[in-house]
Amino acid sequence: MNRSHRFLAGGFFLFLLLAALPLIASAARGAGRNTIVVGMELAYPPFEMTDTAGKPAGISVDLATELGRYLGKKVIIRNIAFDGLIPALKTGKIDLIISSMTANEERARSIDFSDPYLNTGLCLLLKKDSPVRSIRDLDQPDRTVAVKKGTTGHAYAARNIKQANLLVLDKEAAAVLEVVQGKADAFIYDQMSTYQNWQKNQATTRAILEPFQKESWAIGIRKGNGALKARVNAFLREFRRQGGFERLGDKYLKEQKEAFRKLGYPFYL
Repeated sequence: MNRSHRFLAGGFFLFLLLAALPLIASAARGAGRNTIVVGMELAYPPFEMTDTAGKPAGISVDLATELGRYLGKKVIIRNIAFDGLIPALKTGKIDLIISSMTANEERARSIDFSDPYLNTGLCLLLKKDSPVRSIRDLDQPDRTVAVKKGTTGHAYAARNIKQANLLVLDKEAAAVLEVVQGKADAFIYDQMSTYQNWQKNQATTRAILEPFQKESWAIGIRKGNGALKARVNAFLREFRRQGGFERLGDKYLKEQKEAFRKLGYPFYL
């Protein structure tokens, strides 16, 4: 084949490829139309975790499943490290974040949020013999404060803890262990997790469960997707009206609900 024939052949194949692109794109959109990809870090039981078979499980997984049923879509769960969830949403790798994520101003500059579906707050897990009585007592040069990377506890400490040593860790369990072993004075984390970690380590820790910063969790949505946001909010209202959150609390957190009632704290689901 001479050069001119090769040119004509190449042009013909390019024409076919360009003609097919709209059909390929249409097929891709059609495949995605029936699915919704939800990102979460499966390392935060009982909200996000895996079952004995290694499959996604927990409150957030059940919530995502119910949302998919409401939207008429198949749900795909993607297990992503917590600090990678917002980048994954912004780049289109996932459609929603349902991962016990606090809706705050900093995150809202990057993504949109649904209406809140859960109220909580930042609390303290302390060494058993710690003299600390409030968050104000922590910011001393001889104290060490543990936080989990990418959480609102991390953000709070970065803004407000100026004198104490800040220990930033990737895993909740690692931060708890620092307190249990007496290497850190406190771990800043959410109310339910603080309660659970205290219950597991009562011989070596104590907890201040009154939140020093109140927060709410919401579903993360990519900016510019107002139609999806409206449908997610409609689902949350209907799910709550039908007692869905109450059922999830009874299924996964019945013991904690009773304990919070006895301690005089409102249960937040």
